[in-house]
Amino acid sequence: MKTTDVPQDLEYFKDNVIRDVMYAVDDEGRYTGVLSDGWSVKNDALSAVWDDIREQCEVIRQQVLRHEVSPLAYHLKKQLQTVGMLAAYAEVPKRMVKKHLKYKEFIKIDDETLQKYADALRITTDELKRADEWK
Repeated sequence: MKTTDVPQDLEYFKDNVIRDVMYAVDDEGRYTGVLSDGWSVKNDALSAVWDDIREQCEVIRQQVLRHEVSPLAYHLKKQLQTVGMLAAYAEVPKRMVKKHLKYKEFIKIDDETLQKYADALRITTDELKRADEWK
């Protein structure tokens, strides 16, 4: 692909600073990095993945509403984090994170731990306590 042919299908990077770097052949035949605003094929794949994640989040949200799991489970999925990642970011033992995925344990969490989780997930403690519908 030539540098002039690098796709610029702006969708996911719209209004963001993030851009892809693609490698293409310049006028002198050398490979060079070219900034791209996206590629429709990649955008379609990302859309499919995000649709799947939204569906999974909705299943978890319904479980939260039935008090089967805690809102923490919903936010973990929504933020694409694992128990291990959240434990590391929040500086909380993994076993404690697993415990707090249970609704009955989550409602007992002290404010300091709630704040650690919220900070690690980059949301407020009020948002952490809810599992709002993803729009």
